Amino acid sequence: MVYPREALNRLRWKDGESLDDATIWYIHRGASGDYLKISGSSIRNLESYFLETDDSSIPYHRILRIDHRGKTLFLKDESASDLK
Repeated sequence: MVYPREALNRLRWKDGESLDDATIWYIHRGASGDYLKISGSSIRNLESYFLETDDSSIPYHRILRIDHRGKTLFLKDESASDLK
């Protein structure tokens, strides 16, 4: 199993890959459907237990799905496959 931090670090450091092309869905209580999505380009830093954007820190355990160039790299469970 690939974990969210692993997948994001691979995109950040591997030649030919880019965080900018990623879309990340995560649990956000109070948002419509209790989730939000962000572009990888909004990620400023990948810490041990969370990622940082300009506006917030998102713990990796809240990440539901990571897509990159049309391919799903991480899926927490099957219910996350329907996220739009």
